[in-house]
Amino acid sequence: ENYDVALVDTLQRFPMDIQPFRDMIAGQRMDLYRSRYETFEELYLYCYRVAGTVGLMSTAVMGVNSTIYTAPWHQDKQPYVPTEEAIALGIANQLTNILRDVGEDAKRGRIYIPLEDLAKFNYTEQDFFKGVVDERWRALMRFQIDRARQFYSTSDQGITYLAPDARWPVWAASMLYGQILEVIERNNYDVFSQRAYVPQWKKLRTLPVAWMRSQVL
Repeated sequence: ENYDVALVDTLQRFPMDIQPFRDMIAGQRMDLYRSRYETFEELYLYCYRVAGTVGLMSTAVMGVNSTIYTAPWHQDKQPYVPTEEAIALGIANQLTNILRDVGEDAKRGRIYIPLEDLAKFNYTEQDFFKGVVDERWRALMRFQIDRARQFYSTSDQGITYLAPDARWPVWAASMLYGQILEVIERNNYDVFSQRAYVPQWKKLRTLPVAWMRSQVL
């Protein structure tokens, strides 16, 4: 009930669109009837629905930076809203979740990595459920991690357009989630028998770096 009150208050205060909420519900429903994704296009739709929508909702609340348009010759310009970048951060985070949670999802009979990618590296579903970590799997994981990092790169370019007080937490979220990928690499891509996590001390060390980026980038 408290969540409902908070949501109503948010809807009254900020320019929220209903469609991202509908899309998120549709994404959650996908988990009820899907346990495989043939292509990245199919997985992208799922990631957009369950996480890209969060980027859209959050941007509406955080707001954008309008101070760069105060000069008289800019007053007829509308502030840039980093919609694509906000969606990209949600996609990047969800792809990271998927790679981190491979072992847990395997126990539930789920494969979120696109089957076309498994085939590209000659890695089978049987290998997946046996938890085989060999050079085929490592090459497959490097491919997935590179894809996730491309989305982080896109999203980071949009942070400068956010309202100043929103940049620090967004930089922190981007950097901390990105570090999960580094842990997977250090674990030699074994996400079946160990769960990648960023230790608390490293999280705390990241915050001042994120603050610096929020001030200068």
